[in-house]
Amino acid sequence: MYTLNCKGKLLVMDKPLVMGIINATPDSFVEGHLNNGIKGILALASKMIADGADILDIGGQSTRPVSKRINADEEISRVIPVIEAIKALHKDVIISIDTYHSKVAAAAVAAGASIVNDISGGNMDPGMLQQVAQLKVPYICMHMQGTPDNMQQHPQYENVTTAIIDFFIDKIAECKKAGIMDLIIDPGFGFGKTIRHNFQLLKDLSLFKMFDLPVLVGISRKSTIYKTLHTDASEALNGTTVLNTIALMNGAAILRVHDVKEAKEVLKLYESYRKA
Repeated sequence: MYTLNCKGKLLVMDKPLVMGIINATPDSFVEGHLNNGIKGILALASKMIADGADILDIGGQSTRPVSKRINADEEISRVIPVIEAIKALHKDVIISIDTYHSKVAAAAVAAGASIVNDISGGNMDPGMLQQVAQLKVPYICMHMQGTPDNMQQHPQYENVTTAIIDFFIDKIAECKKAGIMDLIIDPGFGFGKTIRHNFQLLKDLSLFKMFDLPVLVGISRKSTIYKTLHTDASEALNGTTVLNTIALMNGAAILRVHDVKEAKEVLKLYESYRKA
């Protein structure tokens, strides 16, 4: 069992949690994105909460391969109104800010977020780890080979699992040295990995238990699923459910998903199976 101190609210992880993805970006394929305005995002957030989301993850910048980078100020202009609106309607909800900018992290926490989710593990902003330590919030540290601009240009590893374990050995030490108290690790499915790498990581996921930290898995509707099935992201829910089930059986503590209701059903069935 793990516990996370989210700005004074204790999140007890006595069973796996579900994190709902809310993209405050103009190019999200999920209903409720920024093109629908704050009302659309609030409707999506309310549905996710009603469906049982434990955390809402708010992002203002697309990190899909070859996506366009935006600066911290533009990102702040996207995410802060969303965080404030959600917190005004659902004051007890735990919000994570998905950003690699320390400036965005600080502004988001001031607005009501209580977890920082960084796809770069502090590598894209050298001030991030110190900033998170000062904010005294949990930090999701993800592995990514390269940057979103180039991460899918021939990613290579001698052994993907051992490479990422080595990354976390060093990065966890960095986070602790900076003063971060609550840490979650994310192997970074799809971030500088081929389809084969992603399946190997999923197969080896239980090895990450060696760190005695919560492991987040974010594979929802990703290309590993729909390219394998020869479909597209809109038809990848069933595949997501299958891989989330495998992730839980291999030790995942948090599922980051677009479809909260279905993920909660996976958790309920998994818990019943585990307790049988």
